[in-house]
Amino acid sequence: MKIAVGGIHTECSTSSPVLMKVEDFRVFRGPDLLGADYFSFLNADGIDHLPLLHARAVPGGPVSRAAYDAFKSEFLERLKASLPMDGLYLAMHGAMNVEGMDDAEGDWISAARAVVGDHVVIAASYDLHGNVSQKIIDQLDIFAAYRTAPHIDVRETMVRAWSMLVAALKSGTRPGIAWVPVPVLLPGERTSTEDEPARSLYATLPEHDKTDGVLDANLMIGYVWADEPRATACAVVTATDRQAARTAVKAIAQSHWDAREAFRFGPVTGPLDEMLEIAAKTETRPIILADSGDNPTGGGVGDRGDVLQALIERGWQDAVVGGICDPEGVAACFAAGEGAELTLTIGGRLDPASPSVETTVTVKQLDDPGPPEERQAVVVTGGITVILAARRRPYHNIADFTRFGIEPEAVRLLVVKSGYLSPELAPISNPNLMALTDGVINQDIEALPSSRRVQPIYPFVKGFDFTPEVRYSSRWQDS
Repeated sequence: MKIAVGGIHTECSTSSPVLMKVEDFRVFRGPDLLGADYFSFLNADGIDHLPLLHARAVPGGPVSRAAYDAFKSEFLERLKASLPMDGLYLAMHGAMNVEGMDDAEGDWISAARAVVGDHVVIAASYDLHGNVSQKIIDQLDIFAAYRTAPHIDVRETMVRAWSMLVAALKSGTRPGIAWVPVPVLLPGERTSTEDEPARSLYATLPEHDKTDGVLDANLMIGYVWADEPRATACAVVTATDRQAARTAVKAIAQSHWDAREAFRFGPVTGPLDEMLEIAAKTETRPIILADSGDNPTGGGVGDRGDVLQALIERGWQDAVVGGICDPEGVAACFAAGEGAELTLTIGGRLDPASPSVETTVTVKQLDDPGPPEERQAVVVTGGITVILAARRRPYHNIADFTRFGIEPEAVRLLVVKSGYLSPELAPISNPNLMALTDGVINQDIEALPSSRRVQPIYPFVKGFDFTPEVRYSSRWQDS
């Protein structure tokens, strides 16, 4: 039996003016896809895997139509060239927005279905922060999503989707999908599975999996920073029994609705000045301060300099800021050389609305791994060390700092552009503070542009009733 493998994976804030282009994506094609560690689990007796194209990018603004069309065209060409096949596995995110298009994943998956035909079983894995639509569900036979945020079960989720696909092909039993949109839309920082009530809600999902006729139960938080009609939470169940699916998906949807008012931020959270006041009085280390409105892994631009400005104004000592996207600043540092002193305008390079800060710095270290877009520069201004990056990227791993001889645990204040902290940084934070900073993914969600979301949705609208209404994949209804 033959299973083709591919997909496209990113998350897009519709408030960001910075379009993602082809060069922003890491792309695996053909044999390189099967050779990538990301897909190294693709191994089963009697299965021949057909690698197509998989494109993945750090979350950001909408994907340019030209970039999307180029990836889609190549993916479909490879898909057609791989026919015939028995199954198709798509590794997706679910919160991609393409300029001039609604429901980009729906477009991608529908195009794939049109190529492979009705007989091919299609499975997809999703981020729990993806947005789902009836168009998407109607093209799929199998759906599985992450159950952790921070996401520590990415590989496990991909294996769940792929394993259900392999099992369906070997048994000849085709699953179906039931889902319930839930009119709740909250940011990931208030719905982390490390905290209640999300921890308990997600703990019930494996129990649903044990029900006869249910294969995989999912709760989708959705992606709040996309102002589009499909943006909402939902429950999704893959099953072989319609009644079992109906019972499970209604229960999951109702549980999320019932808990809607209980979601809170996990760490100590507040305005930037308030968080810096707390930090100034804190004697433990490392204090890790999350610049939540500019987090690249949530779709933030990553080029704002307002937190750095606040630290400079306070004369902060023993602080590390990792990092700020500033390609011009990096280029200037490379031109000046290590040890040079120069005046830089840091930040505001990608988004005209992003604040910048002018300051005199000393170039401490230059990192040149090869491609210009991968360059980094470490500069010092007063008692503050700043890592500048030539491209948008997060600094969420210990190695992002030790690469430069910076030991995060020894720093008094570590500032990262993040929401909830990564699995590597959270355990060492002492304490973790989250600043409600401005940016294209700021946490003041009730004030976000909301002209295209289908209302009512909590918390944009309060005081309305909800009764779960189960919807099925049209493929299941017709089978």
